[in-house]
Amino acid sequence: MSRGPEKKFDPEVALSRAMEVFWARGYEAASLSELLEHMGIGKKSLYDTFGNKRSLFLKALEHYAKTESYAMRAALVAPGSPLQNLQRVLRNLQRSHALPCSKGCLFGTSMADFDTSDEEVAALLRHYLQQVEDAFYTTLSRAQTAGELSPTANARDLARLLLCTTQGMALVGRVLDSEAVLKGVVDGTLTLFDQG
Repeated sequence: MSRGPEKKFDPEVALSRAMEVFWARGYEAASLSELLEHMGIGKKSLYDTFGNKRSLFLKALEHYAKTESYAMRAALVAPGSPLQNLQRVLRNLQRSHALPCSKGCLFGTSMADFDTSDEEVAALLRHYLQQVEDAFYTTLSRAQTAGELSPTANARDLARLLLCTTQGMALVGRVLDSEAVLKGVVDGTLTLFDQG
């Protein structure tokens, strides 16, 4: 039995391009024609490979988690000083969200874009945000083991604080015209971990 004609596009590349559109425009504002044009595919290819616009969006969220979000989580848990890893991640976020073209975080913009009654999207976003929180928690727990952070500090609460802080930085960075605010946020956050 024939499997049908071979795809004339790379689904991974097309998905990455769809993610860029959703990230820049949001789910509602991203039109099907804009998605198709940016992905470089036709409507039939979209439906055959990704399903409808909603399922494409859910796949784009997953792609973001596996690429952009994964890179940050990997940097947090990399070998070396846990607190230096955290500082590097926060400074990188400070710089990237201060750029004029900053789109923020796809998780954050999606939280703002979707009605909270959409349980499927809400559950998916909770899952991905939990991964980020857990990466912060692992980093802070390692910092406690290494003697870089007080053993009495509540690593879970601090991880949640970092999750909310970094989401806020991403959102505010979309409209800021100066890096000073984000630098102040990172400077202030890092004082929480300074035992000097």
